[in-house]
Amino acid sequence: MSSFDPAADTGIPTEPCGSLPRPQKLQEAFAAYDAGEITKEALEIEQDAAVKDTIERLEATGSPIVTDGEQRWSSFATYPFMSTMAGTGLNPSLAPGGQTFALFPDGHYKAMPRLVGGPFTYNEYAADALVKALPYATKPMKQAVIAPSMLSLLLPLHAEVPGYSREEFESDLVDECEKDIRKAFAVGAARVTIDFTEGRLALKADSRNPWTDASLLPHFIELICRVVDRFTAEERVNIGVHTCAGSDADSNHSAEVPYSSLLPGLFSINAGYFTIQAACEVDKDETYKMIGAYSRDDANGIPQMCYVGVIWCQNPQPETPQEVCEALVRAANFIPKNRLGSTDDCGFQPFAIDKKPAYGSPDFARDIAFQKIQARVDGTRLAADRLGVS
Repeated sequence: MSSFDPAADTGIPTEPCGSLPRPQKLQEAFAAYDAGEITKEALEIEQDAAVKDTIERLEATGSPIVTDGEQRWSSFATYPFMSTMAGTGLNPSLAPGGQTFALFPDGHYKAMPRLVGGPFTYNEYAADALVKALPYATKPMKQAVIAPSMLSLLLPLHAEVPGYSREEFESDLVDECEKDIRKAFAVGAARVTIDFTEGRLALKADSRNPWTDASLLPHFIELICRVVDRFTAEERVNIGVHTCAGSDADSNHSAEVPYSSLLPGLFSINAGYFTIQAACEVDKDETYKMIGAYSRDDANGIPQMCYVGVIWCQNPQPETPQEVCEALVRAANFIPKNRLGSTDDCGFQPFAIDKKPAYGSPDFARDIAFQKIQARVDGTRLAADRLGVS
């Protein structure tokens, strides 16, 4: 297990959420690969170039920990079972035509494949991408993994697979998520974050998307707890859970859902840290207050660190270090300073192909993302000085 100190460089811990905008050239390569116009090897050349550039630019910001920006993945949710969002390389246990995962305000949506057989195992693990990225990094790396709750949506509400029960499927998901985390640590991850964007969405009443109004949140949390509780206290210090309102095409799917319905259950998970969307929340003080109220000093032997979002990823206007500093100083009125950290609200581009309409182009969005991260790092240092945290 890594001895990484998340506060060593900035006083207050800070870390990126996960994904970063893919360069236009890489997005074109994904589309060409789907169309059969280029080989997988040609796609991997562009992925590798994007990963190298991502890590170099993240390290240049002074970030104490870096990621590969998920440049190799179809998306944060689909990397274990297909190579592209169009379904190339689909897991043999799956078929097209599953339920809608998320509906966005502009009318576009994301859908999942559907489970048709078992047992279900991953095609690829997060460690497979991480091990390719590590040679480019001189700083510790974190790795995101998908929650078993998200993958449980591969079996639609009320659907059945003959000879493979929902209980068996979910047991396999818990096993695979545990394996995903352990493999990431084994190849060199300093931190691993479980992506739980479906948590907030599960509370959104939407007749077009029945699973979101089926009281699934407690079960989703139970699935994640089953994974996290398999790890020791020492391991759980570096296992986090991420929550946000989703992101695609600079829009979100569940920002209107109040945190008061999510956070009490979220902090029942015995994870060592949480990365929580906050910068784009309408009432930031209420968000900070709830984080402080529901997070725990003792989660089965470890304190829960609270990384509040100080970067609004869907907004093209870069934050300033002073704005980041003020947000953290304000948050410290509600969250103990020794359990406070900073992060980005969400991934900057969770899905491989995204024209980034609010920004005008993927390449411009990529440049702005690194400016925002620089502001987060610099502003976190300012806040540590203001708060007397070293």
